Amino acid sequence: MPTFRLLLPALFALAFCATPPAASAQSFSDGQRGEIETIIRSYLVAHPEVLEEAMAELNKRQAAAEAEKHEASVAQNADAIFNSPRGVVLGNKDGDVTFVEFFDYNCGYCKRAMTDMLDLMKADPKLKVVLKEFPVLSEGSVEAAKVAVAVRMQDPSGKKYLDFHQRLLGGRGPADKARAIAAAKEAGLDTARIEKDLASPEVRATIEENFKLAESMGMNGTPSYVIGKQVVIGAVGLDNLKEKIGLARCGKATC
Repeated sequence: MPTFRLLLPALFALAFCATPPAASAQSFSDGQRGEIETIIRSYLVAHPEVLEEAMAELNKRQAAAEAEKHEASVAQNADAIFNSPRGVVLGNKDGDVTFVEFFDYNCGYCKRAMTDMLDLMKADPKLKVVLKEFPVLSEGSVEAAKVAVAVRMQDPSGKKYLDFHQRLLGGRGPADKARAIAAAKEAGLDTARIEKDLASPEVRATIEENFKLAESMGMNGTPSYVIGKQVVIGAVGLDNLKEKIGLARCGKATC
């Protein structure tokens, strides 16, 4: 069997050498091609772990390519991602790492991820948090996101926004305009002004900007994050988020 290990790469190299594909195919007779296929098949049947190794390597290369693509997109859109006035800034506004979350008020995973975000802010005084409404799940999500933008317009400090955010995202039942207005009222915001601000071009511009950024980074669901140069898709949990923050801060999971 070691002979097969040595022979297999040689066969692949012979079959797919630098000559054009058409010429390579013509250089073997039907009998030769059959013998090569038989040898390769026999080897793979005898050593199926090779397929696992190949798939692992393929996944590794695909992940690396995806990470490189994400990094390029983050670099290209860095100012809008991290510093846009349309984002809600929480935590340390001068923090050394910026943690950006794209969320939907009707996303069940976002409800659990909110706890992760609050824990991170509490434990990490150097962390800057930016929230971006990304209503992808329903018309109710769009309605709630519009109210959230109007809340941000009324409360640049983010304090009342965070109260509103927790009430709406942490509440029961589907989020829509009515529930969002109710959450805003409970958070002490001027709901009459919110109703007026909902007609502002700023509301639409904010959501369009967030969708454009998400699309540029290949985000297809919520929650999604940008942490340093990294794009993270899905509710990966508190420990994984801490590792990503560590990589952004000092190049390793734990600084």
